[in-house]
Amino acid sequence: MRDLAYLKLLSKEYPTIKEATSEIINLSAICGLPKGTEYFFSDLHGEYEAFIHLLRSASGIIREKIRLTFGHLLSEEEQVALANLIYYPNRNLSRIQKQENYTRDWQRITIYRLVQICKEVSSKYTRSKVRKKMPKEFAYVIDELLHVDYSDANKEVYYSEIIHSIIENEVADKFIIALCELIQNLTIDNLHIIGDIFDRGPRADVIMDALMQFHDVDIQWGNHDISWMGAAAGSLACICNVLRIAISYNSFDILEDGYGINLRPLSMFAARVYQDDPCRRFVPKILDENIYDAVDPGLAARMHKAIAVMQFKVEGAIIKRHPEFLMDDRVLLEQVDFARGTVSLDGKEYPMLDTSFPTIDPKEPLALTEEEKTLLRTLRASFLHSDLLQRHVKFLYSHGDMYKCCNSNLLYHGCIPMREDGSFDSIQAEGAVYFGRSLMDYFNTQVRNAYLMPEGTPQKQWGLDLVWYLWCGARSPLFGKSKMATFEHYFIEDKSTHKELMNPYYRLSIKEEYCDQILEEFGLPREGSHIINGHVPVKMKDGETPVKAGGKLFIIDGGLSKAYQATTGIAGYTLIYNSHHLALAQHKPFHPDEESTPKVYVVEKMKSRVMVADTDKGEELKSQIRDLKDLVAAYRDGRLKEKAE
Repeated sequence: MRDLAYLKLLSKEYPTIKEATSEIINLSAICGLPKGTEYFFSDLHGEYEAFIHLLRSASGIIREKIRLTFGHLLSEEEQVALANLIYYPNRNLSRIQKQENYTRDWQRITIYRLVQICKEVSSKYTRSKVRKKMPKEFAYVIDELLHVDYSDANKEVYYSEIIHSIIENEVADKFIIALCELIQNLTIDNLHIIGDIFDRGPRADVIMDALMQFHDVDIQWGNHDISWMGAAAGSLACICNVLRIAISYNSFDILEDGYGINLRPLSMFAARVYQDDPCRRFVPKILDENIYDAVDPGLAARMHKAIAVMQFKVEGAIIKRHPEFLMDDRVLLEQVDFARGTVSLDGKEYPMLDTSFPTIDPKEPLALTEEEKTLLRTLRASFLHSDLLQRHVKFLYSHGDMYKCCNSNLLYHGCIPMREDGSFDSIQAEGAVYFGRSLMDYFNTQVRNAYLMPEGTPQKQWGLDLVWYLWCGARSPLFGKSKMATFEHYFIEDKSTHKELMNPYYRLSIKEEYCDQILEEFGLPREGSHIINGHVPVKMKDGETPVKAGGKLFIIDGGLSKAYQATTGIAGYTLIYNSHHLALAQHKPFHPDEESTPKVYVVEKMKSRVMVADTDKGEELKSQIRDLKDLVAAYRDGRLKEKAE
């Protein structure tokens, strides 16, 4: 029984027994509906065209709904045409109008078909929830069409008159677009992004715009996201890192056109300082052509090298400040013999593939030149004053976390750091030891401090340094490897030095008992729970499967990024959790002009249909119902008086 003070507050919203019981009935009815469909994506890596197509098509589920609804009536070609109209209504309507196929008959038939698909995808929601998703302009009309009784002859005439009026008043195109967008909106109830929105691909900013417009989304930060978050908070190491990666993948559009980062000072510095250096080790990978900001490959290589050298310097300074990071062996500029052109690594000497370092003083290799200091201040100001970047990063903070427990699923990007014996690895910070869930919670707090604490405070600086550690530290849950071998890739030919050893988690977590250990650490039951993460591409072409540990672990980084598709053999996974089952959609590489239906296969059937009452939201609703019943009881026994209607 709730205390009287709380019930008095609740009575302000429900001042009578009638209103309280009405809400009890409403909430109880919602609990009896099937759960909404959750979609899980991971490692988007800036591939905005492919991701937006997956979002619009619900990873092929809309195509499946069309097949189930009209497969016996429409040819394959007609089904594909209807699907493409739903995905891209503006583009396809324009094409149909130009081809002079936009007849009244076509409009009438198309509206009818879209209404049928809309009925199918809205069937598991309350009318109230569906109405809230409708465009206000057509909400009344759509609501009427979705609930027409076709067995009633009078209603059939009514239905026909509505369609006739829409066409007669020349708003059919707007109405069709509204229906298509509503279908997209209703097909995905919740969207979970398991990290790494940024880097490699061309336009992560476009993905962020799409996520900000989506009705229900949460994000579990990845190591690439955290680096951009650190850059937006002012970390010089993170700024250097995001610039280095963007330049190395020829992603100038996101920097300059997307976020308005002024690269001219860097390009002028690099062109002058490295004018006689071909920078062959730094030639960018051309996965996507820049549309707005084409940069000469030679200049891009010089910019790449300039920012990489600065990054090694500022990272070395962080490591020197924090011996507790246990990363002294990563200050590799101090291990270079500049006279001999060699570097010492793990007690062995290697020849350097590049020995031109005009900005490095061999006596103080980590010292920035005055010109580099000025350049970094300028770049930092550009990041701090990018309005769009700051809006995107604020969204990452407001909708993101290190992990999420949701409907008996544990979501995180990388790993829970473990030792070889299967125990949780730990870090010691600020006089305490953190491991497992406490480690994730500690990092969660510090990531927020990096952005929210006042400039110049020790809390902010510590947070910024920990954000950088999350990018590349050996015990970072977002990285999960022994080292970030960037320096070795650039300067050492021996590929054995490039190897980044995976945290024991990746070997242990494929066993059921260790998944159970992790689930228990986060307060989830062994039975019926799953771990969902990404970070490590699943090599489908080598026979690897994303489902591990007897179905308790899903690794859904299947290579949406073009950079990984040669390794994985596919173009990413979507994990789909509806009221009947968990299913994986396996995607082919995206081509804008090709119809590509993913392969969808069920990986776990539910023992019984999952209703809203069985979800986390259901628990909230049941708690509200209990409170309302207590309120009704208080009205009835006289402890509270109803207010006159």
